[in-house]
Amino acid sequence: MIGYISDNLLIPILDFFYGLVPSYGLAIVALTIVIRLALFPLSAGSIRSARRMRIAQPVMQKRQAEIKSRFANNPQKQQEELGKLMGEFGSPLAGCLPLLVQMPILFALFATLRGSPFADVPYLVNFKILPPEQIATVEPKPFTSPRHSIFITEKDHFPVIASLPGGTKIAAGDSVNINLETLSGEKFNNLLTKYENGSKFSPTWKLTKGADLASVSPEGIVTAKYPGDATVEGRIPGLAAKSGFLFIKALGQVGFYVDGAVNWDIAILVGGFGLTLVISQLLSGKGMPPNPQQATAQKITPIMITGMFLFFPLPAGVLLYMVIANVFQAFQTFLLSNEALPDNLQKILDDQLKNKGKLELATSTSTDTERLPFEPKSNK
Repeated sequence: MIGYISDNLLIPILDFFYGLVPSYGLAIVALTIVIRLALFPLSAGSIRSARRMRIAQPVMQKRQAEIKSRFANNPQKQQEELGKLMGEFGSPLAGCLPLLVQMPILFALFATLRGSPFADVPYLVNFKILPPEQIATVEPKPFTSPRHSIFITEKDHFPVIASLPGGTKIAAGDSVNINLETLSGEKFNNLLTKYENGSKFSPTWKLTKGADLASVSPEGIVTAKYPGDATVEGRIPGLAAKSGFLFIKALGQVGFYVDGAVNWDIAILVGGFGLTLVISQLLSGKGMPPNPQQATAQKITPIMITGMFLFFPLPAGVLLYMVIANVFQAFQTFLLSNEALPDNLQKILDDQLKNKGKLELATSTSTDTERLPFEPKSNK
């Protein structure tokens, strides 16, 4: 499904925007905005649900405990009353369904930005090398890799797969050819000869595991030597992997710290992601009562996620998408945080904020009353 959405929805949108403005960086920005706008109703439902549950949760927990205690010996009545409670405030799981519905599109978008034309595309094949006397007992199972749309020019791209008709189990001493081909069966190398710049997209092959057990030629021919496990990687260059955008040196660039050098464009993108994440969290708590249970998590989570992405191998183009998506999310959160609440939830929120004010006043008064003679007065 993810490949289908990418090939039939996201890449055509990408082609459209690149046709308007020949910049893959701007195409990423435009594609991100279009997808976020299309998913606005779903993500808005999740934000609304989270906001309402944050207000209603203390009251719901108290009433759930009362219902379970009152009808402990009557499970049917207990379920009936709990159902009424959910009908009054909504289910805590209501915000999960919109997230689940939009996940395939977001995964497809993520996969699109990690592949051609924005980054080099890898094809991994895991081989099981067996002794010659055992291979006769193995039933061949054809192997086909996931497909990737490979861009040859700005307008020409083709879904390409890696295939092995005889499967990935081979005998020591045998050789097999990994076929890169289109869905129609045309060899990828034959396809490249039709384009003037086709040679730039010839795949490179290497062994990433089991280099002492097998070898691979520049044409993708794998020769097995000894029994064991080996992994072969074929890599096709991305058309725009080395294209820059604004301060980004290359959209396909991966890594904050590479070969002893700091990639400051990656650092800026990751920092922008963390900042927009914090802003979105602050906006989601606007006008809400404090939640001590979540306060620590809300402070630590942005730091942990931002730190992780500093060293997580994501192309700059994906990080650009994440920053733009967070900006859009923050704007959406700002709009929805000012949305009117149902009367029952507004009353609960008013009571919570009133109690918060009384607690702060009581704390301030207590501090001034209990201070020692030589302590300064509180400024509160």
